[in-house]
Amino acid sequence: MTRTGLSAHLGSEQHTCIRVPARDSAAPSTRPSSPRRSGTVAPADVRDDAKGEPTGQADCRKARCIALTFDAGPGKDTPRLLDILTEKQVPATFFLLGRKHVGRHPEAVRRIAAEGHEVAKHTWTHRIMTDLEPDGIRDEPGRTQEATERLTGRKPTLMRPPQGRADEKVSEASRELGLSQDLWSVTAEDCATADSDLIRQRTLDGADKDGIILLHDIHDGNVPAVPGIIDELKRRGFTFVTVPQLVAPAAPEPGTVCRP
Repeated sequence: MTRTGLSAHLGSEQHTCIRVPARDSAAPSTRPSSPRRSGTVAPADVRDDAKGEPTGQADCRKARCIALTFDAGPGKDTPRLLDILTEKQVPATFFLLGRKHVGRHPEAVRRIAAEGHEVAKHTWTHRIMTDLEPDGIRDEPGRTQEATERLTGRKPTLMRPPQGRADEKVSEASRELGLSQDLWSVTAEDCATADSDLIRQRTLDGADKDGIILLHDIHDGNVPAVPGIIDELKRRGFTFVTVPQLVAPAAPEPGTVCRP
């Protein structure tokens, strides 16, 4: 359900790169007649159909917006990443992994929330959700949702399924949990290289308006690449926003798959 790209997969608590299948052309964005959406939607479609004005700093109907997101953390390098984001005045969206991450780095989770970034979730153990039965599908994001809410007082409304794998069962469970599934438009194969210059270049090569960048704050090479990515995209006229700000004044819709 995503464009050809690379994501991180956790098996036995280790990440390896795997190629995600290209988007199925038989599953286009859906425009139902009711106010509630379903299926796969693009940020621009959701945003442009909404009424009202965005409450954030940017109106992405007019600005050249892009969202910077980080998966599978927090980790040991997350505090340094947060320092960089503060220095550059850039908001980000963090899709947190429950097991061995949220529990081990509670202060980083609290800081992500306190500094105005979007607290979202990956899953608990990074299992592929399409391989699970409905109870397991609900349990994976549900446990992370509970853990982050205890730490931050916020109930996440965004979830990124591992490898971007989603189907009707996953969408139904997400709807029940009040979660939008949020994918990406560009990533840097950062689980396969620690070369910061290469990570930077791959990210910049794929950056476009309304894009969602996927990086990981747990792999070597990523955090050192971030300042150069930010500086160059700002030079190109991009405005950094969180994923919810990308669709504002609309709001992420539970059960939908949001993908540029």
